[in-house]
Amino acid sequence: MTGLYIHIPFCQSRCIYCGFYSTTGLHLRQQYVDALCKEMEMRQDEAKKRNNIGTIYLGGGTPSQLSVEQLEQLFYYIYKVYGTENTTEITMECNPDDVTPELTEAIGRLPINRVSMGAQTFDDQRLRFLHRRHTADEIGRAVERLRKVGIRNISIDLMYGFPDETLAQWQQDIDQALKLNVEHLSAYSLMYEEGTPLYRLLENGNVNETNEEVSRQMYEELIGQLTAAGYEHYEISNFSRQGFHSRHNSNYWNQTPYIGLGAAAHSYDGASCRRWNIDDVKKYIEGIENRRPDFEQEVLDADTRYNDLVMTALRTRKGLDLSLLSPEQVNYCKTQALRYEKDGLLVFEDQHLRLTRRGLFVSNMIMSDLMKV
Repeated sequence: MTGLYIHIPFCQSRCIYCGFYSTTGLHLRQQYVDALCKEMEMRQDEAKKRNNIGTIYLGGGTPSQLSVEQLEQLFYYIYKVYGTENTTEITMECNPDDVTPELTEAIGRLPINRVSMGAQTFDDQRLRFLHRRHTADEIGRAVERLRKVGIRNISIDLMYGFPDETLAQWQQDIDQALKLNVEHLSAYSLMYEEGTPLYRLLENGNVNETNEEVSRQMYEELIGQLTAAGYEHYEISNFSRQGFHSRHNSNYWNQTPYIGLGAAAHSYDGASCRRWNIDDVKKYIEGIENRRPDFEQEVLDADTRYNDLVMTALRTRKGLDLSLLSPEQVNYCKTQALRYEKDGLLVFEDQHLRLTRRGLFVSNMIMSDLMKV
């Protein structure tokens, strides 16, 4: 099976932390949707070569900024070009304040069976700091509306490590999230990515980054509370009820092929080739309209494929399957991993190398040391 990712880069306003490609040029939405449909047709042979589409993910940006008619157009072409009879999971990202009665009615009619919402926090002051458009109350209302139209697989994103945030405040956010009883949660430490407004605030001394020990305690609290509530910690930042892990995102961690449509979208053939579309909406539209799509691609050598596998597979609960490596790569990996195994940060089980709970807290260091340079 192959994953299909469709990037919707439009945002009504930009959040101060976001490093993903997005634009506030909402007047281009219809031209962009038309271009997406043309790109589907131009690239339909890719899916046929790699079996059928198994998962579909509308990400952004803010897919919920599309009109109902534009969403219907997209799904008409998805069905026309790829079919959805073998698709097990169809996810759409939404902002809580976009989940209106009109949108939820449309979601109920369309083949969407999973919704992912960027809640981030249940504190209105922190939401305003991030320049989020929604309020804390709108998160719960959005979940209720989605339940009423039959969505039984809802994921929410949370953030921790805000400037001056206390452990007690983070515990309150987790408590609020648990009350929603959603099937999936993703949680990330607030990142200060270069080029973002948040990074400039840090550079200018207007905010202070959360210290490492407090951040560690917050992550520990996250794991403890969610696993106690019955969620499986199946990936470093992701937790799910049994049977509700993100199948699409798992494609990225287990080397499943995926096709990326739209500006800045990435694709991978599952073996040795990556490609990515230009990160400019106007140039993307122009290239598609002229049937000369603007993209770059890279053929991966053995070391790059090994590094990619280490970086993705070790994020998961299952860990790195050593049977996927060459004998030389296995020997290198085991040699590099030996000191971490002795320290109780890595464990070998059933031909898999995985992080222990203690290892999760220093995962970036471990992955870096296992990679080839």
